[in-house]
Amino acid sequence: MSDESGNSVIYHQATDNAALMVLDASDSDPVLEFARSVSVGLSDTSRWLHCRYLYDKRGSELFEQICELPEYYPTRIEAAILEKHAAEIREVTGPVTIIELGSGTSVKTDYLLTAYTRDGVPVRYVPVDVSESALQLAAQTIGERHPLVQFSGMAGTYESAFPLFREHSPSMVVFLGSTIGNFNSAESSRFLSQLAENMQSGDHLLLGIDLVKDVPVLEAAYNDHAGVTAEFTKNIFARMNRELGSSVDLENIKHIAVYNPKRRQIEVFVEFLTYQDVEIEPLGERFPIAAGERVMVVISRKFVLPQMRDHVAQFGFSLDLAYTDDDRMFALLLMQRDH
Repeated sequence: MSDESGNSVIYHQATDNAALMVLDASDSDPVLEFARSVSVGLSDTSRWLHCRYLYDKRGSELFEQICELPEYYPTRIEAAILEKHAAEIREVTGPVTIIELGSGTSVKTDYLLTAYTRDGVPVRYVPVDVSESALQLAAQTIGERHPLVQFSGMAGTYESAFPLFREHSPSMVVFLGSTIGNFNSAESSRFLSQLAENMQSGDHLLLGIDLVKDVPVLEAAYNDHAGVTAEFTKNIFARMNRELGSSVDLENIKHIAVYNPKRRQIEVFVEFLTYQDVEIEPLGERFPIAAGERVMVVISRKFVLPQMRDHVAQFGFSLDLAYTDDDRMFALLLMQRDH
């Protein structure tokens, strides 16, 4: 069968009490889409790759490891904010379907699920992630810990899940980890606009944002001593080798992460240490990359809290509550779709 966006929809049971829905565009080839994306990025004057493709199975595993690193504060602080305020969030929203975009293995969401199933009240949880294996693990874990949670996972992109929002209203869309910071300004505006278009009046949005802070703290979070973030960054080139026949010499590329104060963003690059020809076999293309040249792999924008109220209002959201830690390093914003 197909959903409203025309994607093919495959249902199967992830566990005894959890359904997993796999959304795939029936007329698209994921390898060819990957190839085209890489071609566009490497053809640009300042070369880049889309961060979406970092998250294959190995990339998702590495990111889970990053979240446990001592230098990587966002996950730890955001989890503490959720633990402290989940019950209040529940009181504000009332009974809702929880829809989480980029859910991964749903570790932090456990605090919300605990709060929303308090007093024996069931709740529907719809996690959306490109990694089906992460959703399978989440289904198993949540099934064991939260028997009152009705788990309906969707394996697909954010965009593929948007048309399904209306049928789950009243809802709270959850977008954690300051993942919105991985979008540039135009992408962020388009994303918030699409959310608003597909949400009903009175629905809620819970958004995690990383705040501007001391540069050494920011840069350390993306340059961990164990080298896990470097491996994560280089993994997209390993994926290109495997799926696109790119023949990148992984021993001669280097992870670099620096803060750009003018744009208020961490910029993560791979620098080529030697000249290399990068092949895109599905398209029959080759890109010569000189020694010393950099390819941007991801950005992570940082935000100033007082500016966010006016910003989200442009897209039809009113900011109800803003939760931060004592040091104001990270924030959770609870917003409502305006009537």
